[in-house]
Amino acid sequence: MEIDRKLVKGTVVVSVKGKVDTQVAPDFEKYLIEQVDKNENSLVVNMSELIYIASAGLRAVLAAAKKLRTRQKDIMLVGLQKTVKDVFKIAGFHTFCKILDTEEAALKQI
Repeated sequence: MEIDRKLVKGTVVVSVKGKVDTQVAPDFEKYLIEQVDKNENSLVVNMSELIYIASAGLRAVLAAAKKLRTRQKDIMLVGLQKTVKDVFKIAGFHTFCKILDTEEAALKQI
């Protein structure tokens, strides 16, 4: 797993690449929560280069989403490949996370 971060007009955009398996999921969760704590806006997570996410990775996204919800903000997942998107939809994440095609689309909604 590789993680990168950029700030776009006051919004944190996190890009995750590779695999979020059970070994790296705790680090992924810690990183997402740190970004939520450091920023007042919604969080955009670009997953266009994510090829696999384990249930522990889903928990990391859920933890960040819950924390954002307490501030009436959203987590926006963008660029999901079909297999990763299917995992999020089967797990019901589309009901509380915004799943969008591009970073630009997400940033327009903030």
